Amino acid sequence: MFDYLRTLTHGFAFVMWDYDYLQEMSKGISGIIKYGTKDNDHVIGKIIPGETFLKVEITQGLDEGIISTQLVGEYNLPNVLAAVTVGKFFEVPENKIKSSIENYVPSNSRSQLIEKDSNKIILDAYNANPSSMKLAIENFANKKSENKILMLGAMAELGKESLQEHQQIIDLIKKYSWKEVVLVGGDFLKLSHSFLSFENSLQAKEWFVKQHFQNSYILVKGSRSMQMEKVLED
Repeated sequence: MFDYLRTLTHGFAFVMWDYDYLQEMSKGISGIIKYGTKDNDHVIGKIIPGETFLKVEITQGLDEGIISTQLVGEYNLPNVLAAVTVGKFFEVPENKIKSSIENYVPSNSRSQLIEKDSNKIILDAYNANPSSMKLAIENFANKKSENKILMLGAMAELGKESLQEHQQIIDLIKKYSWKEVVLVGGDFLKLSHSFLSFENSLQAKEWFVKQHFQNSYILVKGSRSMQMEKVLED
């Protein structure tokens, strides 16, 4: 996409300026609109910590400075900053930018917070890749709860690097303390680890239903092909 934009006289790209590799990839594009948490020419924002839902302070680029989202997970910060930046570029009124982001309620297994039977469940099973999986695990590990349960479906379409990427996720999980860890399907089945393991989400659901968890914090995440949302279906 960036290669194509470079061929245009008036090509524009919205670029998360925190990422050095995107800075390099976007070189030569005639119009670069920057956003991020670091100094740039357009939109800068940061997370306001300690909230259940992501709360963002826009320190540059928006007069309506505080945006209280209904998104779970600090890894959604770039999405919020991108939305603000695109809105500003196309001259959407600031109050509409703010209200639209704040009124967005995630569905289709995208960073949903579900409260059920005294449990809080983060359902983020629309997609998974190594970077999003890593961020989701780290974000969840920092949540204040003694009863954290991790239920992860395998990542798809990673090619020859797949086993290595799944091993890195297992290594990351080992760094934190969990009440339970469940790994489901794909290349998780090909690696050695001490965690609970199931071939598919229906088997994981059977186990989950029998546990009768109470007052627990649960992360359910995986690639679309793993259908991890089925773990929670009645």
